[in-house]
Amino acid sequence: MSSVERHYADHLAPIYLWMAGGVESALQAGRADLDALDLALAVGCKVADLGAGFGMHAIPLAERGCRVTAVDRSELLLGSLEGLRGNLAIETVNADLLDFGAYLPDPVAAIFCMGDTLTHLPDCAAVEALIRRVAAALLPGGAFVATFRDYTAELLGDRRFIPVRADDSRILTCFLEYRPDTVLVHDILHEREQGVWRTRVSHYPKLRLSAEVLAGACSANGLAASLDSGPRGMVRLVARR
Repeated sequence: MSSVERHYADHLAPIYLWMAGGVESALQAGRADLDALDLALAVGCKVADLGAGFGMHAIPLAERGCRVTAVDRSELLLGSLEGLRGNLAIETVNADLLDFGAYLPDPVAAIFCMGDTLTHLPDCAAVEALIRRVAAALLPGGAFVATFRDYTAELLGDRRFIPVRADDSRILTCFLEYRPDTVLVHDILHEREQGVWRTRVSHYPKLRLSAEVLAGACSANGLAASLDSGPRGMVRLVARR
């Protein structure tokens, strides 16, 4: 198990829905993310959601009539998705991001990789490998849609401490520690248990991925990419085959 997988399994996955504001708030945000795209997807088309988690985008995609293959490494988050999807056409796959193609027997209309998932890849070579596989898995005219955080510019001083969410029983704060190619994300979790506050800390690396590198990888593989400001402070990429 990689450090990222361990961090999610032991630290983040159990509170991920809480981090996102609860089920309905998260799904509403996912619907808004899709509404903001100039993307026409036919009812019944096949799409893939990489790093699908509990279904923030997979469920809204299926609500629109898409047949979704939802890929994630977290069994706990995919279990949440299974419980939330009802009768929607969503197939969950517990697999590494780079192996998604093994679960798509035919090319698909669109591939989504939302919510800063791309920065979980270990290096730019892995990003380039993913883009090659995405391009090969798309139908002509198909789209790759991704959002990610640009960590290339370092935050300094107190700005490295980022409040995530807090309520009467739980407080989550991130601290960023920059390295040449990655940023170590320290998740500091305070939880109130039987009247006593307890603290747990875990960290994992995220890739300092630039928009230029991602767009260049798309162009090298026949995908015409556009970049703009995305939701929740992220960069949004839409690349069409």
